[in-house]
Amino acid sequence: MKSNFLKRIFRAIKIDPELYEEVEHDKSATFQAACVVVLSSLAAGVGAIHLGATSFFLGPLISLASWYFWAFLIFIVGTKLFPDKQTKSDHGELLRTIGFSSAPGIIRIFGFTPELMTVTFIGSSFWMLACMVVAVRQALDYKSLWKALGVVVLCWFIQAILLFLILIVFNR
Repeated sequence: MKSNFLKRIFRAIKIDPELYEEVEHDKSATFQAACVVVLSSLAAGVGAIHLGATSFFLGPLISLASWYFWAFLIFIVGTKLFPDKQTKSDHGELLRTIGFSSAPGIIRIFGFTPELMTVTFIGSSFWMLACMVVAVRQALDYKSLWKALGVVVLCWFIQAILLFLILIVFNR
């Protein structure tokens, strides 16, 4: 199983559409997807350890919650607001594909200096975005990468607005 898991991580990093199709249909891969999210978050924590240990310990919990919500939001937007004719998906399929799209974030472990942190964090963000667009296209059975990109960006804005509102409410 460990060998299969590592192969899946490498295939996710290589943006292999077949990997995203594979994990979409493999219900047993949900735990693996969660592990990828945690590994990516821990790597970010190690890469940013010079900023403080709080992000290292709190990061995985926030990442898991964000991953769950992100997949749910993309499910709603992608299947209810902007489906293609062939779009059939569920929250679990998006959890698995989006979870594996976090794999490039593992390189953030190399951001242990401010200079390296900037490069690894920005680079991995764009890489993860590319992976997520492919993951969403596969999970929602879209024909177009542009449509998948649109759904991802729209959901990012929705999530950012909700986070902003939550911060306003709790800062009172």
